[in-house]
Amino acid sequence: MSNVKKHDSGPAEGARRATEQGPESSAIAGGGRWSAQRKVSVILELLRGADLESTSRRHRVTVATLTDWRERFLSGGEASLKSRETDVDDEQNRRLKSAVASLCLDNELLREKIARLENGRPLPSWKSRP
Repeated sequence: MSNVKKHDSGPAEGARRATEQGPESSAIAGGGRWSAQRKVSVILELLRGADLESTSRRHRVTVATLTDWRERFLSGGEASLKSRETDVDDEQNRRLKSAVASLCLDNELLREKIARLENGRPLPSWKSRP
C-alpha cells in the first residue's frame, strides 16, 4: 500500500456554493481567474472615479493589471464604435449601388424598347414648324 495521504480540500478552486454571495465575495479572496463580468465591474468602478491604488488593494490585483484591463476595455469600446460607423457606411453604399443598378436596368430596357419601335429604322428627325 502507498503511504500517500489523501486529503479533501473541499470544492475545486473557483467553484462557488449556491449559498455564497456573488462575484464580490470571491474577489475579496483575490488570486485565481477573473471572469469578464468581474473585470468589467472593477473597471467601471475605476471609470466612475474610484482611486486606483485603493481599488487595487481591495481586490488584491496589481495596479498594472488594473491599468491594463482599463486600457483594453477602452480600446475595445473605441473599436466597437468605429466598426459601427463602417457598418452605417456599408449600408449606405449598398443602397446607392442598388439605386445605380436599378437605373442601369431601366436605361437598358428603354434602349431595347426604342430599338423595337424603330423596327430597324431610325426615328425620323423632327423639324420645328415656323
